[in-house]
Amino acid sequence: MFADRARIYVRSGKGGDGHVSFRREKYVPNGGPDGGDGGRGGDVIFVVDEGLNTLIDFRNIRKYKAGDGEPGNKKNCRGKDGQDITIKVPQGTVIKEAESGKVIADMSGDNREIVLLRGGRGGNGNQHYATSTMQAPKYAQPGQPAQELELLLELKVIADVGLVGFPNVGKSTLLSRVTNARPKIANYHFTTLNPNLGVVDLEGTGGFVIADIPGLIEGASEGVGLGHEFLRHIERTKVIIHIVDAAGTEGRDPIADIYAINRELDAYNPDIAKRPQVIAANKIDAIFDPEDRSVEAIKAEFEPKGVKVYPISAVSGEGVRELLYHVYEMLQDIGEEPTVFEQEYFPEVQSGDLSREPFTVEYDAEEDEYVVEGPRIEKMLGYTNLDSEKGFLFFQNFLKNNGILEQLEGLGIKEGDTVRMYGLSFHYYK
Repeated sequence: MFADRARIYVRSGKGGDGHVSFRREKYVPNGGPDGGDGGRGGDVIFVVDEGLNTLIDFRNIRKYKAGDGEPGNKKNCRGKDGQDITIKVPQGTVIKEAESGKVIADMSGDNREIVLLRGGRGGNGNQHYATSTMQAPKYAQPGQPAQELELLLELKVIADVGLVGFPNVGKSTLLSRVTNARPKIANYHFTTLNPNLGVVDLEGTGGFVIADIPGLIEGASEGVGLGHEFLRHIERTKVIIHIVDAAGTEGRDPIADIYAINRELDAYNPDIAKRPQVIAANKIDAIFDPEDRSVEAIKAEFEPKGVKVYPISAVSGEGVRELLYHVYEMLQDIGEEPTVFEQEYFPEVQSGDLSREPFTVEYDAEEDEYVVEGPRIEKMLGYTNLDSEKGFLFFQNFLKNNGILEQLEGLGIKEGDTVRMYGLSFHYYK
């Protein structure tokens, strides 16, 4: 059984509490504090497992918890760290925060392993709080709390090329001809319920990965049938092969079908609808009337719009080689950059983990700059990709929500003044 969505709960480990105790040995009646530190809580780690191609395992196990850190003990004994929990997912899994739907991580490309939630730090034992005036502190630091999240996992198939079209137009037949994939093929609607992947090996080229996306119907973008589940899998594809039944074996109009599917793609995600397309006018082996001009009509409609049309027969193989080489050339023009979804949700920030970290906002008169520093700022910059539009918007909201902009304005900052943060300089504009 194929499963491409799952909802799970994850929790990192709580940090162990620091211990309160005092050294008690023979002849040392008033020894100093010797309470040990608590252990660190375990992390929640996601890794890509090449052997997985479905999220079916998450249907049975929905809660994943890392181990808590053990409390410290006397004689400066540190508590044992909590055990990390490693969650294995297929390549192409997008991890989202369930309530907002925002992306936390995309397990594709170079992202093979990430620490999603860090365990809480262990608390300090009372040995750390002895001073010249307080030689017997009777308190210790509690461990940091655990972090928890409800996650939505979505598997988005990683393929260079996606096959789209109405049910029963020959997508599975084409895939089985040009790759080693062996999809189930039968003559009824919604034959393909799962995406099928295959590698196309072309002589003299590096080949490419192709996915047979399950048959779409009108209304798919609104979730009719299995629309959303199917459309999800073409989000990464660079080129779309639009397959139509040029012979009209089921009485359908191939030109109307192309427009209908493109409307569904645009309604679901306009970026997908703008991706390069090529039309495969299939089933020419079933065109018996020499006066039939179906293929010519498709070419006349779409080739003036820059969409190439290739008449093919997925059954006999006629025209397939020319189609595949054209697709390969299209891929070379696009380049090799894979589609990776940017991070939109930052657990450490949204969970309030940074709220306890200090920061300072000062004016450097010598450099005529405003300087913002501190662990909270340094960590935030480490989480954020400022080169992306979403990352920079998150950065601006962080400055506003943490009162940093307010403090800068309190120091008299004006438009065009420079703000420096750990080697990065920005001009201030309201």
